[in-house]
Amino acid sequence: MYTQKVFKAKDMAKWTRYETSLFLIIIVVVVGAYEFFDLGWLKIPWTPLALIGTAVAFVIGFQNNSAYGRIWEARKIWGGIVNTSRTFGMFVQDMLSNEHASVKLSDQELRHEIKTLTYRHIAWMTALRHAMRAPKPWETAIQEKTNREWTEIIRPPERDSTVENDMKPYLSEEDLEYVMGKNNKQTAVLYLQSHHLRRLKESGVVWEFSFLELEGVLQELFTLQGKSERIKNFPYPRHFASLNHYFMWVFVMLLPLAIVPQFHDIGKEVSENYPAFGRYFMWLSIPFYVAVAWVFHTMERIGRTGENPFEGSANDVPISTIARGIEIDLRQNMGEPDSEIPEQFPVMYDTQM
Repeated sequence: MYTQKVFKAKDMAKWTRYETSLFLIIIVVVVGAYEFFDLGWLKIPWTPLALIGTAVAFVIGFQNNSAYGRIWEARKIWGGIVNTSRTFGMFVQDMLSNEHASVKLSDQELRHEIKTLTYRHIAWMTALRHAMRAPKPWETAIQEKTNREWTEIIRPPERDSTVENDMKPYLSEEDLEYVMGKNNKQTAVLYLQSHHLRRLKESGVVWEFSFLELEGVLQELFTLQGKSERIKNFPYPRHFASLNHYFMWVFVMLLPLAIVPQFHDIGKEVSENYPAFGRYFMWLSIPFYVAVAWVFHTMERIGRTGENPFEGSANDVPISTIARGIEIDLRQNMGEPDSEIPEQFPVMYDTQM
C-alpha cells in the first residue's frame, strides 16, 4: 500500500502515543529525582552527548535514505510491470491472426486464444502480488502494536484470500493444477505463456517474428519479477537496522542527564531576578526532552517501517491497486462489459492497497 497524503498531526500523535508516554515518564522521573533528592551532581557533559547525537542522526539519515531507496526502486519495478503489461495486451490482440495460419481459426477461436493469454497474464500478476505479500521472518515492523492497528484498518486484500482462489477465475483447471504444484507460481505461469505462444507459432497463428517479440515481452516480465523478488527476499541488513535502533535508545536514555542539569543551572540564573519562576524553571525541560526524543525516535521508526516495501503496512507500494488497475485496462480493451470487470480496490484513509 502507499500513503497518498501525509499523515495528519493527530494520526502521527496516535501512531507514536506509546513512545511519547514513555518519554514523558522518563523525564518526569529524572526531573522529580533532581527536585526532591538533590541529584545535581548526576549529570553528563554536553560534548560527548552531542557527539553521540550527531552519530545517531547520521545513521538514522542513512537508514531512511536506504529505506526510501528500496521503496522507490520497488515502485519503479511495478511501474515497469504496468507498461510491459499494456504492451503485452496490445501485442496479443494484434499479433494473433490467420494471416500465416496453416489452419484458419474462426473469430471466436481467435478471441478465445487472446482471452486465454490475457487472463493468464492477470493470473501472473495475481501470483506475484501474493508472493510479495507473503510474510518473511525479518518483516517485524507490522508486529508493532500501532502498526497492527493501521493494518487492521487498511488490510491488503491478499490477507483475506488465497492465491489459488484469486487465480481460479483466470486459469483453466489444468493450468491451475500445474501452477499450484510449483513453489514459484508466478514463474510457472510465465512458462505456460511461453509454451502456449510456441504452439500458436507452430500453427502459424503467431508469425515467427511476432513470436520473438512476444517472447521478448515475457523475458522483460521475468526480469521485472526477479527484481521485485530480490527486494522481497533480501532484507535491509540487520546490523544497520538493529544497531541504529540501540544507538537511538542509548542517546534517548542519556539525554535527560544532560538536559535536566542544564535547565537546573539556567533556573538558578533566572532566580536572581525572578525567584518564583526560576524555582520551577527546571520543569520546562520536560517538553523540550519529549520533543527531542520524539523526533529521533520517530525518524528512526519511519526508517524501520519503510525497509520492506511489500510487507503490508500503510506506506507500502500499492501492488494490489496496481495489479487490479492493469486487469481493468486489459479487460476493457478486450471489449468486456464493465459489469463483468471487478472494481478497483477501495481507498481507505487516503491509502491505496
